[in-house]
Amino acid sequence: MNFLSKFQPVFIILSALSGIALGKSKIINEQYTENGIQIFLVIMLFFVFLDIEIKKISTSFLDLRFSVSALIINFIFTPLFAFVLSKLFLYGQIDLQTGFIMLLVTPCTDWYLIFTGVANGNVPLGASILPLNLILQIVLLPVYLLVFMRTGVSFGAGAVIYSIILVLIIPMLIANAFKFILKKINRQNILAKIIKNSGDIQFIMLCLAIVSMFASKGTLLLANLILFIKLAPALLVFFVIVFCVSLFTGKILKLPFKNTIALVFTTQARNSPVALALAVVTFPSRPLISLVLVMGPLIELPVLAVNSLILKRQNRLL
Repeated sequence: MNFLSKFQPVFIILSALSGIALGKSKIINEQYTENGIQIFLVIMLFFVFLDIEIKKISTSFLDLRFSVSALIINFIFTPLFAFVLSKLFLYGQIDLQTGFIMLLVTPCTDWYLIFTGVANGNVPLGASILPLNLILQIVLLPVYLLVFMRTGVSFGAGAVIYSIILVLIIPMLIANAFKFILKKINRQNILAKIIKNSGDIQFIMLCLAIVSMFASKGTLLLANLILFIKLAPALLVFFVIVFCVSLFTGKILKLPFKNTIALVFTTQARNSPVALALAVVTFPSRPLISLVLVMGPLIELPVLAVNSLILKRQNRLL
C-alpha cells in the first residue's frame, strides 16, 4: 500500500477543506469549478478503464462458487438491503436516500484489491470479477434508481442514459482505443508504465473533483455537515452485516480462507467515484446526492482498513 493509498481518507478531507477555502475566496468563478467536477471525474474514469481488460470477463467464472456468491451479494442482496437501510435511517430525506442507494449498489473497482492484498487474500481471484462488476453496475444502476427511487426523486431515463454515455461509455471507448493504438505501434512498455501509475492518477483526479465540488457548493455543504452523523450509523450497519454475510457465505461454500477474504472486500467496498460521476451529471441541481457519495469513503476506508487487519490476523491463525 503506497503513501496515497494509505492516507486516502486524509487526502479526501483535505480536498474538501481546500475546496471550501477556494470557494470562499471567490478566486475562481463558480461555473468553472462546476465544470471541473465533470472534467476531473471523466479523466479519472479514463484511467479506470485503461486499467481494466473488459475481454477478461470470462475469467470471472473460473471459480463459480466465488463469482456467483459475489454477484448475488452485490447485485441482489445489497440493493435490497440498501433500500431497507435508507428507509430506516434516512426516511423522508429523498436526496440522502438517493445518494445512499447509489453509493451502495455500485461495487468497487479499485481499492478493494489493495485491502484484499493487505489481508493476504486471493488478489487475482478478486481481480477476476472486477470487469463483470463494472459492466453490471453500469447496466443495473438505472434499474435500481427506477425501482427504488422513482416515486421520490424525479429524473428521466434519458438523463441517466446521457450521464452513462458521457462519464462511462465515452471514457471506456477512448481508453480502449488508446490501448489498441499503443499495442499496434508496439508501445506496450509505455502502456505498462501508465497502467502502473493509474491508481494514483485516479485518486488525484478524484481529489481534484472533490475540491471542485466543495468550491462550487461549499456554502450549502457546510450547512449540511450533520449529514455525516446521519450517514455513519447506516453505513456502519451495512459494513458489519455484509462482512458477516460474506464470511458466513465463504464458510457455507467451504471456500479457502484466502478466497473468502476476496469475497469480503469485493462485496464490502463501494465504487463512490463512478456513482459520483453519474450523480453530478444526472442530478446537477441536487448537490446533497453528490455530497453523500463524497462522504461515503470517509467512513468506508477506515472500516476496510480495520477489516483487513482483522482478516489478516485470522488468516495467520488458520
